[in-house]
Amino acid sequence: MVKPIDFSGAFTALVTPFRDDRLDLAALDSLVDFQLRGDIHGVVPCGTTGESPTLDRDEFRAVVSAVVARVAGRVPVIAGTGTNSTRETIDRTRYAEQAGADGCMLVMPYYNKPTQGGLLQHVRAVHDATQRPLVLYNIPGRSVVDLHLDTLTEIARACPRVVAVKEATGNVLRSQQIVATLGDRLAVLSGDDALTLGILACGGRGVISVTSNVAPRAVQSVVRRFHEGALAEARRGHMALMPLHDALFVESNPGPVKAALHAMGLLAPELRLPLVWPAPRSVDLVLSAMTTAGVPQVSG
Repeated sequence: MVKPIDFSGAFTALVTPFRDDRLDLAALDSLVDFQLRGDIHGVVPCGTTGESPTLDRDEFRAVVSAVVARVAGRVPVIAGTGTNSTRETIDRTRYAEQAGADGCMLVMPYYNKPTQGGLLQHVRAVHDATQRPLVLYNIPGRSVVDLHLDTLTEIARACPRVVAVKEATGNVLRSQQIVATLGDRLAVLSGDDALTLGILACGGRGVISVTSNVAPRAVQSVVRRFHEGALAEARRGHMALMPLHDALFVESNPGPVKAALHAMGLLAPELRLPLVWPAPRSVDLVLSAMTTAGVPQVSG
């Protein structure tokens, strides 16, 4: 039986640690443990922050399996299974189901630049071939296509297991329009850390966060306080995190957040090409923001 997912919290878009251009599964276990100690609401491996476009099929399977095993049912695992190939997306989603993921996240197909009709057919094909709850991920800045509200509405009617949308258009108005049109039919999740509080105020349920890689308890606290009605505390927490939110996007994600995690002693200083390590000036900005936010760094 597929269990429903409670989206009223912070889900961490996990980075994928590498060492010598290979998966560092020991570091991945440590990252998951850090998230669980930080009271995170859920984790999302193999998304954009996890450098999913450069993970081959075996690596994708290894990461999903490792995260599911380490989490051991304590929080929901939503595996990023979307690609720009519908057949490959179905294959990855089926694997994530078999591995025990609680749900799957489908980024809108990048580079191919499908029409709205193509996006609809893509999601329906994955939905009809699989069994888990699906989260759609709309990030036009990376995928070059924007999932329009009319298309999302049609998907919601046709695909009952599409249960949420990660909104990363950078526009709170879009989230407001989704809530106004679809009500409680879909959970709207912030895909931009800096906009989380605004999206919650418009009826969003939670966030799939980059910043929570380094500050899980603080990010989760903002969402929890909001849902508890402690709005002033949620606002204070969100504003305190703003310098860190900004710094972690000073260069292409996940370079800055990996620099932060390296400074915390949690992974090796490695991205996979074509991404490269952030420039020294960017790293300095990240470290300064971590200090302001009270995120500890290893000495030396």
